[in-house]
Amino acid sequence: MDSPSPMPTSSMKERIELKHMTQERMTWTKDLHTILSMQGGDDETSYAKNSEAMASAITLSKPLILQGIKSMKLFEGDNMSLRIADLGCATGSNTLATIELVVESLRNQYHNEKVHEPEFEAFFSDLPSNDFNSLFRSLPMVEDNKKQRYYAAGVPGSFYHRLFARGKLHIAVSLSALHWLSKIPEGVLDKRLPAWNKGRAWIDSAKEEVIDAYAKQSAEDLKAFLQCRREEIVEGGMLFILMAGRPGSQPPENQLGDPVSRAKHPFTNSMDQAWEDLLNEGLIDEEKRDTFNIPAYMRSIDEVKAAFDQCNGFKIQILEHHKIAEHSKEKQEEWIRDPVSYGQFKANLVRATMKSIFEAHLGPDLSEELFKRFERRAAGDINMLDKTSFYGVIVVCAIRK
Repeated sequence: MDSPSPMPTSSMKERIELKHMTQERMTWTKDLHTILSMQGGDDETSYAKNSEAMASAITLSKPLILQGIKSMKLFEGDNMSLRIADLGCATGSNTLATIELVVESLRNQYHNEKVHEPEFEAFFSDLPSNDFNSLFRSLPMVEDNKKQRYYAAGVPGSFYHRLFARGKLHIAVSLSALHWLSKIPEGVLDKRLPAWNKGRAWIDSAKEEVIDAYAKQSAEDLKAFLQCRREEIVEGGMLFILMAGRPGSQPPENQLGDPVSRAKHPFTNSMDQAWEDLLNEGLIDEEKRDTFNIPAYMRSIDEVKAAFDQCNGFKIQILEHHKIAEHSKEKQEEWIRDPVSYGQFKANLVRATMKSIFEAHLGPDLSEELFKRFERRAAGDINMLDKTSFYGVIVVCAIRK
């Protein structure tokens, strides 16, 4: 007769729990590059339909891109093609507008300088989980006997690694993408360590150790990004970046600026409250909540400059911080009249940018429950509806030395 299995001791339970949490951490640290993507398609929860702030950022960046193109040398030669990469391209009209702007600006520059115009190649690059099919379906069709404006190709992969052969690119652009980290800092997912980020989904109001872990990961990622671009961009080529960020005077614990912008940001109050709702309703346990963290960090101008100085491969032409209003005055007035539509807008924004990582952690059903509670929490905060919040962005234009 078999003897009964011994009851697990407290130390055994602790080892079992630790093993399970280690598996959770491996999912986020190893597989994030296969999970994270903006929501594809063109329905109401897609990134294409929920990128108003990103469109405003592109509008802001347009004159700066033009200024950068004027500062770079014109490349010429027999049978030359000029190669442009959009790194973290996502999908939707914003993506195509960026490439169209760069190509048209270069055409004008070649025409003004009376230099023979090359052919243009455009590389759309993002993680393999990106909806490249929707992106390519939206490319402009070429009419018969008309010259191709540019030749398009997709390049799947993380921009924290090499994506192109050495000296392949003349221009690399990355808009609204570099605030996403390559992985969750491992320390924030280990409850044995001081950086354990218990009770919240992001670093807002977190402990100093949590913020330090995110800042360290951010520095490593930006260093890797710049080293790769230094290899890929030809001498005299341009790197243009627009990313979520903060001014130099703002410490890392203040990622989002003023109190209103902090309170209304989708990563903060409504997000933590939605997780707490799931926990209080018994739909998840504390471990499920505490092992989820948003892989984003808003760098300061000082942090960005330090990374470029360390890379020593680029000469900075433009380095600026700007504030972009979350939405138009007309939208704000509409939401004051109808708070429910504001909640829907905020929830769709979260779905559009982070649905994939929520589903990887919770599954589709629980993720939808979280979005519903997020929507209700955002709509219920009526005292915030008449207040304007802002997104901080950093713009960098640099020429390859």
